[in-house]
Amino acid sequence: MIDGRSTALRVRVFADGADLASIARLAQDGRISGFTTNPTLMRRAGVQDYRAFARDALAVVGDRPISFEVFADDFPTMERQAIAIASWGRNVNVKIPVTDGSGTFSGPLIGRLTDRGVAVNVTAIMAVEQVGRVVACLAGKAPSFVSVFAGRVADTGVDPLPLMAQSVSLVNRVAGAQLIWASPREILNLYQADEIGCHVITMTPDLLAKLDLHGKDLEGYSLETVRQFRDDAARAGYAIDTSAT
Repeated sequence: MIDGRSTALRVRVFADGADLASIARLAQDGRISGFTTNPTLMRRAGVQDYRAFARDALAVVGDRPISFEVFADDFPTMERQAIAIASWGRNVNVKIPVTDGSGTFSGPLIGRLTDRGVAVNVTAIMAVEQVGRVVACLAGKAPSFVSVFAGRVADTGVDPLPLMAQSVSLVNRVAGAQLIWASPREILNLYQADEIGCHVITMTPDLLAKLDLHGKDLEGYSLETVRQFRDDAARAGYAIDTSAT
């Protein structure tokens, strides 16, 4: 259930962020099935110690999955970082970028990690061809996520829905693999993800705050908006001289 007025959705919601207080609050929300973060979000949140942040986050999320990302740009160091991160908890997925910074495909590394039982989250994917290549490396070994950044695709003016529908079909061929609709831009994406059978969608706290709008009467919502604009103008003390009219 997304809220008391909605019907059950198949897609699971993972909270995306790096603010520990927000993670702790969302860990109490039964609608949240897991958590993701990345180095950019951690930097924005002021995280100084990667391992300490991960330890604190793991302490509050319970047994729900949480993803932490490697940040090296060479595959041997990525591999060592991934093995270290995986050791932090049984519910940890290690985020591996689909390529390194020079564009070299991470497939061999993904294969080695899953061979040894590391649960990966292959990230920063934006093309169906990349999904196909990643799926071929997973081969039904360790449980894994495949994160397609549908929101960033949409930012380029391309409708991500066909890409995501094709990706569902590809990922479903691998036992234990699940597709993540990453970086959504609006609540509508939640229902689109559910409709095509996507397994997981990540949502920031700002988007999660809009979940309770589901099923809201639109005429009533219109009236609330009218009143909001009116009240904000009054609070600001705005005035227009209409004497000349």
